[in-house]
Amino acid sequence: MEQLELSSRIRAAVRRAGLSSVGDVLGFSGRDLQRLTGLSHSDVDQLILAAAAAASRGQPITALALTRGFESGRRLSLGCPVLDRLLGGGLPVGGVTELAGESGAGKSQLGLQLCLSVQYPPHHGGLGAGAVYICTEDRFPSKRLQQLIGLQRLPADITCLTFTDHIYIEHTADLASLQTCLSLRVPVLLARGLVRLVVVDSVASLFRSEFQASDWLERTRQLLSFSSCLHHLSHEFNTPVLCINQVTGVFSSSSVDSLGPLSSSVSPALGLAWANQVLVRLMMRRLQGTVARGDERSALRRLEVVFAPHLAQDGRNAAVWTEGVRGLEDAT
Repeated sequence: MEQLELSSRIRAAVRRAGLSSVGDVLGFSGRDLQRLTGLSHSDVDQLILAAAAAASRGQPITALALTRGFESGRRLSLGCPVLDRLLGGGLPVGGVTELAGESGAGKSQLGLQLCLSVQYPPHHGGLGAGAVYICTEDRFPSKRLQQLIGLQRLPADITCLTFTDHIYIEHTADLASLQTCLSLRVPVLLARGLVRLVVVDSVASLFRSEFQASDWLERTRQLLSFSSCLHHLSHEFNTPVLCINQVTGVFSSSSVDSLGPLSSSVSPALGLAWANQVLVRLMMRRLQGTVARGDERSALRRLEVVFAPHLAQDGRNAAVWTEGVRGLEDAT
């Protein structure tokens, strides 16, 4: 690790934690560094500032970069190289990603897949911790999760991962219980380092069921409060947040919705108030036709990047096999 202007005590703690480079230091949040090194909050602040100075090589470091824990380049793998390439490595760590699509498109399948991927160590695309999966409408698909776990192919350097022990499931029947979950229970799991992924499935369900059209002002207020809570969790703990969303029909085929894919007749639910709250918007669609692989057949899907600050609008065809969602190499 590059020489930093730090006391010998702090440098020794960094070595014991196995942080061998400046990049390793900047890849963790302050809370994670405290947990890994056993250092105090002020010591960790010194460590981050020293690492930032070394990484900048004389260039100024912005306050925004500091508050985001220097996570701009870190990604959580989707567990599929083809889809990871589409997303520049995976979901960004820090920020809210939305995955929208019609029923049966494969959204929840991808959410489950991420709950497994996050548990792998960083050099295998994970974050070395578990996930919390918040269900707002359907029961948690435990049988499908067990099937995915049974088909995991562990890398040679990993002997065992007890996936089920690190997925925390919450069911919230109304907005009040959802807010309680996000403001009380989820922060405890994050602060203890037990989870590094939050999945909400689905974000639209409660907002659609609890408000009438005339309640749009209160719905918007609640939606912004919910969004603020998600952003706080993501940036405080440098944790990716995935919100699975429903879609609504686009009535005019000639209309152009800049916040939805032009190739689709549906648009993500909750409108502009919600669209402005997400860092990355993805759409998953079920296409006409099927694909085959050995004895398996799957309806053809497509994962599309609708908007993201670091990605171009693009898409990849995919299929849902028993082992999970996989991008197709020959997609055009």
